[in-house]
Amino acid sequence: MSSSEISHADLRRALRRWRRDRRGSAAVEFAFIAPMFFGLLFAIFEIGLTFLAGTVLENGLQQSARKMYTHEAADTNMTQQQFIAELCGYVSMLMDCSQLRVNVSITPAGSPITILNPIDKDGKFVDSFNYQNPNPNTAETVVVSAFYQWPLLLTQLGYSMANIDASTANGKYLLASMAAFRVEPK
Repeated sequence: MSSSEISHADLRRALRRWRRDRRGSAAVEFAFIAPMFFGLLFAIFEIGLTFLAGTVLENGLQQSARKMYTHEAADTNMTQQQFIAELCGYVSMLMDCSQLRVNVSITPAGSPITILNPIDKDGKFVDSFNYQNPNPNTAETVVVSAFYQWPLLLTQLGYSMANIDASTANGKYLLASMAAFRVEPK
C-alpha cells in the first residue's frame, strides 16, 4: 500500500466522521440567526417604548389641559412656559422637557377647526406654535396640542418609523397629543 492510498482512505474516513459530528452545529446556526433575532427584539422594544411615551404624553396633556378647561390657566394668566412646566411634571420620566412644544389655538364657535401639522413636506419639524389662554363664558373651541420629537435608536438597521428627518441617521418620530374642548362656564 502506498502512502497516497492511506492518506486518501484516511481523508474519506475523516470526512465521514466530520459529516456525522454535530457538535457545535447549534452555535453555528445561532451565529446565522442571532443578528436578525436581536434586531427584531430591539425593534419590538423600541416600538413598545415609543408607544409608552405617546401614552404618557397623551395622559399628561389631558391633565394639563384641564387647567384651561376649568379656567385655572386664565385666572392665573398662565404663560406657555408655565403650561409646559405643568405638562413636564407628568412626562419628565421619559422626556426631556426642553424639547416639549405646545400649541394652544382658539377657534370661534361654528368655525372649522384647523389641526396643526408641524412636519413640512420635506420631513422637517417646523417650530411655529401659538399660545392663547381661553376666555371664560364663550362658545369658542380650544385646541391644545403637545409635540415631542422622540429619538429613535434602530434606524440604522433597515427599519425606520421616523417621520422627521427620515432619510438621515438622526431620524425621529413625532409624538403628538391633542385635546379639544369648550371652556367650562363660570
